[in-house]
Amino acid sequence: MRYLPEGRLLDRPENKAALRSPAALAQAMEEGRILEAKALLCDSAHDLTVDLGCAKGIIPREEGALGIREGTMRDVAILSRVNRPVCFVVRQLVEREGRLTALLSRRLAQERCREEYLSHVWPGDVVEARVTHLEPFGVFADIGCGLVSLLPIDAISVSRIDHPRERFSVGMDIKCLVRSREGNRITLTHKELLGTWAENAAQFHPGETVAGIVRSVESYGVFVELTPNLAGLAEPKEQALPGQQASVFVKSVLPSRMKVKLILIETFDQEPCRPQPPRYFFTGRHMEEFRYSPPESEKVLLTRFHP
Repeated sequence: MRYLPEGRLLDRPENKAALRSPAALAQAMEEGRILEAKALLCDSAHDLTVDLGCAKGIIPREEGALGIREGTMRDVAILSRVNRPVCFVVRQLVEREGRLTALLSRRLAQERCREEYLSHVWPGDVVEARVTHLEPFGVFADIGCGLVSLLPIDAISVSRIDHPRERFSVGMDIKCLVRSREGNRITLTHKELLGTWAENAAQFHPGETVAGIVRSVESYGVFVELTPNLAGLAEPKEQALPGQQASVFVKSVLPSRMKVKLILIETFDQEPCRPQPPRYFFTGRHMEEFRYSPPESEKVLLTRFHP
């Protein structure tokens, strides 16, 4: 079975078919399939009511998330699912007040995801993720059935940013690499999927004028981001401020020095646009190592992933 972040199953034909009738729901229960539907409300006992269409769904509090029963997970993990998709397995179908009611467990779905999928991923493995919330220090992302891992801000891209909202928005589907794991705790990285210096620099040629973002202003020059994994250096210019949009002239591209020299044409303020899905250069399922620096460069920037 393929385990996906919550919300990815919701509109799939097989998921919709399972919720179409009581008979189809019963069949999914017999097969032990993981399904998804939207949580409508959380009552005072912290039981979730789920819209199944053909039946009323109830996820009792202790079945609402892995760790609730043991006291290692706070109830906010349940409350925060209201008006959002939840994954579950159907445990029982009963008649209540003349209506078919399905007793569901999100905990069991998460338990299976951890045991059958996440316990077998290791550093360097590519995982699919969905951004759940953003903090100044990093991104929390669902990597399967609502189980969340941290993507630290310094692992998002080579080009430094002030806040993850500059790259991602809540609900965005992304890919990540497993950076490390300690037991069930998995930490993610992202920048290695965004291409090497050479792959990014190949998009720019001397004589072109291109768009960029001012990332830092130093006494010796202005660093302008050209892509999330590539920045160039322009000569100092008054009134340039971090975060401004920029138009820059590409003066030279120097692989041996791993530098892109720029001339800053203009900087201007602009309301930030909604982040766009990342462009990934790596399309495999596992990465042993990532060498960012080009072969011509004496400086070697290398990441190795160790189990």
